[in-house]
Amino acid sequence: MKEIVVISGKGGTGKTSITAAFAMLAGKNVVIADCDVDAADMHLLLEPYFAHSEDFYSGFKAKIDQSLCMKCGKCKQVCRFDAVQKDTDYFNIINLNCEGCAYCAEICPVNAIQMVEQNVGKWYISRIKSEAQMVHARLGIGADNSGKLVAKVKKEAKNIAQETKKDFILVDGSPGIGCPVVSSLSGADYVILVTEPTLSGFHDMKRVFELVQNFKIPSGCIINKFDINAEISEKIHDFCEKNNMDHISDIPYDESFTAAMTQGKTIIESNSETLKNILSDSWKNILLFTDNL
Repeated sequence: MKEIVVISGKGGTGKTSITAAFAMLAGKNVVIADCDVDAADMHLLLEPYFAHSEDFYSGFKAKIDQSLCMKCGKCKQVCRFDAVQKDTDYFNIINLNCEGCAYCAEICPVNAIQMVEQNVGKWYISRIKSEAQMVHARLGIGADNSGKLVAKVKKEAKNIAQETKKDFILVDGSPGIGCPVVSSLSGADYVILVTEPTLSGFHDMKRVFELVQNFKIPSGCIINKFDINAEISEKIHDFCEKNNMDHISDIPYDESFTAAMTQGKTIIESNSETLKNILSDSWKNILLFTDNL
């Protein structure tokens, strides 16, 4: 079983749309893991049937029991995050400010402050329109611990893949280089970097490539809309060659790409035979690149 992770240095490169296309091309021989939990949207293209869902608890926030509070104000004095606010005669915790350090609970002389575990989102197991299974999640608004939720999604996807003897886990990671991306890369066998030929796209691709190198994971590159800037596309090609990164494919600008998304379809279901053929060849290349890993 191989784990393939698709990431990008920045948002808007077409990463999720391309991953959804690969999910359709892989058929039933794959388990999908949508690890872009901060902005999960792959379900919009894959039409999942939500067969199972669970709340996800992670991290703690302070809560004051007003019946025990003696209103001494020590909690407000020690809070460095301005999470304790006085409202007339009462002290309250501002949840968005609380970092869960528990200092206030430690110094409270009457144990009026408890640290409460937080429900920060939900995770799901679904069946998508290709009949493959997908594990996905949604992080709550303003919630922390996205990296831990990503780890949960990946763990559940791996369990399903092992139980059902699938050959691949296909992971849609978050853009950027933050904690959820690091969590997405953990345990990966191969990483696909989706970029675009713009100055910001190339710059951010190089940053995320450095992160992948730290994990020593083999990688390949897809340039989306490669024909909008031939000069930068050539620089990306040179960068891939110099850094032993596989060149998977170049995808031309095509309005069918956007049209498919607005219709809730994957690129494989679009009206563009050119795009469908390129994505199909891309998936074949990925299978070749990962065959001997």
